[in-house]
Amino acid sequence: MKRIIKIGMDVHTTNYTLCAVEPVVGSEPKVLASTKGAPDYKEILLFIESLKHRLGLYDDYDIECGYEAGYLGYSLYHQLTNAGITCVIMAPSTMLSEKGKRIKTDARDALLIATCLANGGYHRVYVTDDKDTSVKEYIRMRDAHSDALKRTKQQCNALILRSGYRYEKLNWTEAHKTWIRGLDLPIMDRETLNEYLRTIDYLESRKTEMDKRIAEIANEDKYREKVNRLKCFCGIKTHTALSFIVETGDFERFAKGNVYAHFLGLAPGENSSSSKINRLSITKAGNSHLRRLLIEASEGICRGRIGYKSKELKYRQIGNSLEVIVYADRANVRLRKRYYKLMQRGKNRNVIKTAIARELACFIWGMMTDKIA
Repeated sequence: MKRIIKIGMDVHTTNYTLCAVEPVVGSEPKVLASTKGAPDYKEILLFIESLKHRLGLYDDYDIECGYEAGYLGYSLYHQLTNAGITCVIMAPSTMLSEKGKRIKTDARDALLIATCLANGGYHRVYVTDDKDTSVKEYIRMRDAHSDALKRTKQQCNALILRSGYRYEKLNWTEAHKTWIRGLDLPIMDRETLNEYLRTIDYLESRKTEMDKRIAEIANEDKYREKVNRLKCFCGIKTHTALSFIVETGDFERFAKGNVYAHFLGLAPGENSSSSKINRLSITKAGNSHLRRLLIEASEGICRGRIGYKSKELKYRQIGNSLEVIVYADRANVRLRKRYYKLMQRGKNRNVIKTAIARELACFIWGMMTDKIA
C-alpha cells in the first residue's frame, strides 16, 4: 500500500522547524518525526532522506512538503522543486487553525501546517513564472516609493500647520511649492522644511522614472494585449493593469468572477448560526496589494456621468477589438449606475466603493478569460 507523508515546515530567518505526519483515515494524522535545523533547504533534504531510511521507504511512497506564504516568497519552493521534492505554498488566511490556542511555538506551528496538508485544510498559493515575479517585485518597489512620497508630504504639511501657516488652494502644485519656499520660518524649521522638499523632489523624480519603465514593460509582447484590454475600464491605467496581470498570473484557475473577488479578499464575511444570519464586512483574506488598487480604481468609476467617456479613456481604448470595448463600456455603465443607486439609498461611500471594486474584479476576470460575450 502506498504510504503518504506530509511535512509541515515552519520557516524563519534563523531556523526551519519540520514535522512529518502520516494521514490516518477517520483520525488525526500520525506524527512520525520532527526536528529543528538551520535555515537551509539542504537540511530539509537530509530530514527527508533520514525519514525514508527509518521508515523503509523505497518505491511506493509519496512525500509532500508545505509552508506558509511569507518572507521567503517562492525561493524555498523552487529549491525543493528543483531537488525533486513536491512542495506547496499555503495561504495563511485559508488554513484551518486551532480554536482557543494559547500556546504558540515553532513545533506546534509545524505540526499545524502538516495537519492542514494531511487534511486538505488550505488553499495553495499560485506560483507565477520568473518574469512575472520580477515585474511584480519592481512594481511593488515603485509603490513603496509612492507610499514614502505620500508620508513625506503629510509630514511636511504637518510641520507647516504647526508653524501657523495654511495653504488654501490645491496642495503640491508648483505654486504650492513656491509658497512653501517663501515662508518666513525660524532657521532650524527652515532647514527641516528644505530637507522635506528635497526628499519630495527626489521621490517624485524616481517615481516618474519608474512609471516610464513600467510603461516599457507593459508594451512588451507578453503583456501588451492584456494591458490594453484592462485599460478599457474606467480607473485602470498601465500601472494597475500590469499589476493585476503579474500578481494574478493565470486567471483561468478561477472558475468564476466571484471566486476571483474572493481571492482578492473582497467577498463579504458571515457569522451565522441557526436561523440568525449576520453579514460581516469583507474578509480581506487575499491579495491586499491588488485589493488596494481595486479600491483606488473604483474611485475613478465613482466620478462622472453614466455613459460618459473621457477623451483619455477613448484614447486608451484605441486598438482594441469592438467586442472588448463594448464589454468594458457595459461594465463602466453598470458600475456607475450601481454607484448612484447605492448613493441614493444612503449607503456609506466607503462601503459603496468596496462593492464597486468587488464587481469590477468580476469584470476584470471576464476580460482576462474572454468571457465577454
